[in-house]
Amino acid sequence: MRRIAKTKKIGHLGTLDPIATGVLPLVIGRATRLAQFYTRSPKIYEGVIRFGWSTDTYDRAGEPTSEAIEYTVDAATLEAMLERYRGEFLQTPPPVSAKKVDGRRAYTLARQAIAVELEPVPVHVFELSVLETGGATARLRVHCSGGTYMRSIAHDLGQTLGCGAHLQELRRVASGEFELEQARTIAQLESLAADERLIDALVPTSKMLPGFPSVFVDDLTLNQIRNGRNFPASPFRSQPASRRVKAVTREGELAAIGEAVLPNLYHPIVVM
Repeated sequence: MRRIAKTKKIGHLGTLDPIATGVLPLVIGRATRLAQFYTRSPKIYEGVIRFGWSTDTYDRAGEPTSEAIEYTVDAATLEAMLERYRGEFLQTPPPVSAKKVDGRRAYTLARQAIAVELEPVPVHVFELSVLETGGATARLRVHCSGGTYMRSIAHDLGQTLGCGAHLQELRRVASGEFELEQARTIAQLESLAADERLIDALVPTSKMLPGFPSVFVDDLTLNQIRNGRNFPASPFRSQPASRRVKAVTREGELAAIGEAVLPNLYHPIVVM
């Protein structure tokens, strides 16, 4: 993407596992300043769990860690097991993950055969449903908080059932407000760039973070914001209890993200 967009200033809003496909939102240029507000944004995944053996990465890319056995998924049993993974609970991330251990990524240590023990972290699964079952596999859909690992759910199910299990397929169908229908392939982006129409694939920064109410600012207020000064928000234009708002110019461009310091008074914490 750096080559396609002809810029080095590109970031992403959440890693994808090597075997995974689907939505991977990228931020370009000044939009990288907004990435910090997406660290815990909810995700929606669809994945296939293969029962019968476990792996060291908790997915099909890893080495087997148990003997392969024949196992047929019982839909009723699986549904009953999934109840423990709904709502808020503590989840232990996979040893091969992007979590940091003493400043280093866990997957880096694991690939160097260094033992990694990660602490359980709180996660929230808003919805977890069985889409279909057949033989030794089950296809699930999960709507969860950022930082939730479907690989861990697969592995834990296999441990509890005593048959071993791993994630065979994974597709992210939504990340925050970004959905699969909006996604473009690298080939499509290359074609747009060749036609000088890459902008067609971009979401304006003012449309990002739809959960933050918009506050429209005039030129005088815009200059104050750029000098780091607080700016007011009309209680009739924003939600009074909003912790953060988007300051938007009369041309519809995002000028800043403001954080409440007093009711209807905001301090610019990110200036575009």
